[in-house]
Amino acid sequence: MSHFLLGVVMAVVAAATTGAASYTDDPQTISFDEGYSHLFGGENLIKSPDGRSVRLKLDRYSGSGFISTDAYQHGFFSASIKLPRGYTAGVVVAFYLSNGDTFEHNHDELDFEFLGERKGKEWRVQTNVYGNGSTSRGREERYLLPFDPSEEPHNYSILWTSNNIIFYIDDIPIREVIRNEAMGGDFPSKPMYVYATIWDGSAWATEGGKYKVNYKYAPFVSEFSDLVLRGCRVSKIRQVPSIEDCAESEVDLMTEEFAIMTARKRNAMRRFRERYMTYTVCYDTVRYSSIFPECDNSIIEKEKFWEWGESKVVMHRRRSKRKGRPGVSTGLRRQAEM
Repeated sequence: MSHFLLGVVMAVVAAATTGAASYTDDPQTISFDEGYSHLFGGENLIKSPDGRSVRLKLDRYSGSGFISTDAYQHGFFSASIKLPRGYTAGVVVAFYLSNGDTFEHNHDELDFEFLGERKGKEWRVQTNVYGNGSTSRGREERYLLPFDPSEEPHNYSILWTSNNIIFYIDDIPIREVIRNEAMGGDFPSKPMYVYATIWDGSAWATEGGKYKVNYKYAPFVSEFSDLVLRGCRVSKIRQVPSIEDCAESEVDLMTEEFAIMTARKRNAMRRFRERYMTYTVCYDTVRYSSIFPECDNSIIEKEKFWEWGESKVVMHRRRSKRKGRPGVSTGLRRQAEM
């Protein structure tokens, strides 16, 4: 083990032992212009007067989106998001990391995707993990929410380190992917940009494309605030930085409270998944003949999944219609040019 990695491990162990992190538990937020720039959508992206929040709109002419100014090699990325109200079938709001514009055939990606609701139904939240273009081995999970995400903002965060990935909703971890040697290149490893978008996902988003966007209810407006970008900035996205290049950032990241999975957090994650998870690739034997190496194969989760989990056929159709999406470049930029 290198001196750097040994130092990181010792710092993390010390933080976990004392029950407190070495740094503040509340990551510092930034203004939009401090870390992001307009990606597409023209006037459908609206910044607040103080620059601390931004609205993204979808209408019959275009969606909208923004992108981080820098790429990052690992980090903690967060936004407080309020989703559109009312009938939103077919609408997709996304907060994610990707390098699809640079690595078209072997891109990495980490997603929060919010899938619109039809009358009497609820928003669904989906998390995805892709490494090295592994879209044919999509690692989707899908959840209901214990609140109405269109009434008030909630925090959605992604922690990405060299060892694990954690998705948070508010202060509750809902999913952890621990790096496993058997994953090989399926674990995201290349620098990525951070994106936020709203777009028309009629082909797949609501019940496998059964319900389309109805522009009678447009514009659909999502709000992003409390923006957090914490990580190792990378000047050349095609070049993975060395351990030494990101040493200070990695130590800072891995000793934060949000990077340490305590017993309390694991219990909270287990309860959330038991109550609200409606789909996971870990128990989908229709799409996959073998178990993913990082799956922990919880008996309770498996029983819940087979009791009331979403249709495996719908998920299979959804992936086949969307397998070419590499970050934002193809579908969203075409939409921006219309």
